[in-house]
Amino acid sequence: MLKPFLQMTLIIRDQLVNPPTWFASFRDLTLYCHVFLHQDIVIESDDPDPYVRYMRPRGGMDFVADFVRPGAEDGIHVDLEHNYPRSVITDRIAPENVHRLIARIHALRGFAG
Repeated sequence: MLKPFLQMTLIIRDQLVNPPTWFASFRDLTLYCHVFLHQDIVIESDDPDPYVRYMRPRGGMDFVADFVRPGAEDGIHVDLEHNYPRSVITDRIAPENVHRLIARIHALRGFAG
């Protein structure tokens, strides 16, 4: 018997869009989580306008559904510090850590009560 599919939102802190994040790695992470983990992806930000202007021409909005205020959405958080129960902590999204981030996100999906 197949297990029911669990939809989970991935919330990425806005500061992780900027350098030292590699934008190609940001796209890799969002593509993988959207296509293979079937996650809705949002960016958590108090001021989304500069991020939209930065991301849109680079294709960064291709797998991002929306922007949300901090704390407004429940899900798995990719953040700079541990602010929420299901958090993946990193200082950047880059080639050397994107696979670890994906593995951690995948593991946290199993703990979504």
